[in-house]
Amino acid sequence: MKALGASLKQLWRDLRTQRMRTLLTTLGIVWGTVAVSLLLAFGQGLHVQLKKNAAGIGQGLVIAWPSQTSMPFEGLGKGRRIRLTEDDIELVRGRSRIVGLISTEFSDTLRLQQGRRTLAVEVSGVNTEFAEMRSMIPAAGGRFINPRDEELRRRVAFLGNELAEQLFGSADPVAQVFRLHGSPFMVVGVLQPKIQQSSYSGRDKDKVIIPASTFQALTGQKYLDNFTFTAANVGRTGAAADEVRTILAGKHRFDPEDKEALSLWDTTEMAQFLDTFMLAFQLFLGIVGSLTLVVGGIGVSNIMNVVVEERTREIGIKMALGAKPRSILTQFLLETLLLTTIGGVLGLGITAALCAVFPAAGVTDYVGDPVVSPVVAALTAGLLGLIGLIAGFFPAREAAALDPVIAMKT
Repeated sequence: MKALGASLKQLWRDLRTQRMRTLLTTLGIVWGTVAVSLLLAFGQGLHVQLKKNAAGIGQGLVIAWPSQTSMPFEGLGKGRRIRLTEDDIELVRGRSRIVGLISTEFSDTLRLQQGRRTLAVEVSGVNTEFAEMRSMIPAAGGRFINPRDEELRRRVAFLGNELAEQLFGSADPVAQVFRLHGSPFMVVGVLQPKIQQSSYSGRDKDKVIIPASTFQALTGQKYLDNFTFTAANVGRTGAAADEVRTILAGKHRFDPEDKEALSLWDTTEMAQFLDTFMLAFQLFLGIVGSLTLVVGGIGVSNIMNVVVEERTREIGIKMALGAKPRSILTQFLLETLLLTTIGGVLGLGITAALCAVFPAAGVTDYVGDPVVSPVVAALTAGLLGLIGLIAGFFPAREAAALDPVIAMKT
């Protein structure tokens, strides 16, 4: 403890005698720390926001479209049209052990009338599981369609938030009535606003969602346009997709390897690509910031070299009085690490302050909010410690290697 106190006093004396050089060196460490931590924080925030934006269409979602066969199978030629019904979805529900949620989806553009206004809107007929799979959260005071609505073929509708605002303005849309395809429908819920950067049949904010059974009764449509499903375990989404294709191939007699007969869009592949890309991007940001911090470390090494030169005689006296080279080495390393720590703490403080005020800029939806996560802080602290150790080692080793006799004559 006494050695630490003596080192701190010596460090304070050196800082006072080399104020300008110390200030510039500390600013170099501060700037380098801010560069590393802020770049990593922005990279983390951007990653979180991109994942949030991608999840607007749903998490772990697979969308399937029945199409035409592209391969002959069991004596049947290619080019056969594959048409699916509600019975096929029930078949998958009953046989699959990997699929978690699954929903039919009928789609069409229908005429909507509300007062004197007439619009052509995208309408989807779905099952109740659709809401959870597609991240369709009802705004306060409303709900999504439920099993009772499907069973009774109720004429109820769940509206996209922008469509609801277009139809009813500032009035509460829930319990309002409009006409769809000539029939009256009552609004039971409105979509809570969400970010959706990808879609396959229009944005959810502009859609009308009704029960699949009601859609069929309203339009007379027998064959579904597509269906959506998720795996019970998101890590087995690929296996679930293969199982679904195999089940339907067995019933409709097409080759399970025929990718055209049943087209699948596995959105988890996009999420995996995004994670890989952002990892590489954050690594690049970390390298760029680290180079700035290395410059600051060079400044620390320079000032410690100056300190060693100015204290050569003092070092010689200490060694003549019995101080071991190890203690000299430890003293200079400690002083270097303390100087690096001061700059690092200041840099992390500035980064935390910038991250706290950034949300007020109003660009969260585009670049996210920077986050100084424990991982970012730990990486920055580890890099600071490494640079401080390297920056101080060579001047400290030079001081410890001085010959006491020559040093006292300097």
